Amino acid sequence: MSVSALNSADLAAIEAAVRAAEARTTGEIYCVVAEESADYHATPLAWGAGVALLAPAILLLAGVEVTAPDIGMFGGWTAAQVEDVGEATARAALVGTLMLQVVLFVVTLFLVAIPPVRRALTPRGMKRDRVRQRAEEQFLSKNLHATRERTGVLIYVSMAERMAELIADETIHQHVAEGTWDKPMAALVEGLRGGDVATGFGRAIGLCADILAERFPARPGDNPNELPDALVVLPRA
Repeated sequence: MSVSALNSADLAAIEAAVRAAEARTTGEIYCVVAEESADYHATPLAWGAGVALLAPAILLLAGVEVTAPDIGMFGGWTAAQVEDVGEATARAALVGTLMLQVVLFVVTLFLVAIPPVRRALTPRGMKRDRVRQRAEEQFLSKNLHATRERTGVLIYVSMAERMAELIADETIHQHVAEGTWDKPMAALVEGLRGGDVATGFGRAIGLCADILAERFPARPGDNPNELPDALVVLPRA
């Protein structure tokens, strides 16, 4: 699923959900969706190198053999001449193996560079790390750590990886127990997997508002809106 699948009605619904949520709490909820959190350029290189290393095994399995002529054939040859023939044979074997490795590397590199293939072959742990890293970058770059009461919450979705992150600021961590954000995250991921990102965001925002309103309720006349309510859409990394 792509960011382009989000239409104007979806964006408006998410913005309205944030606005309604922040009316109940002094917390600030900021939503971001990215097309992809990283380019994973190392994945094709790693697969290309790994497959290239298989060249000797492929030659053996294919039954390719490089043999030197029978020494008995060189009756009038000197030891130096026989040695030269052996070196030439070994060199031919080495060159053949290297050429196969180059071919395997280039072909694998080309195939794995195709975006869907690259994402599929990138380890899930690496994708999780990149999604978390970009979410943290957004948290800091958008100054969610600098709200008046340190009650900023980032809800971040990376579409290509189908992963999400929720980051809450320092003051919130001091007042909520571990596992508090499991339900909002589950709602968000459910919407993501079901292809209904807007509904996932809406449910997650509402559940976050329930948590924040209980611990950081809105104060009439003293509840400034410090961050934009609209969903921020990021291009590919």
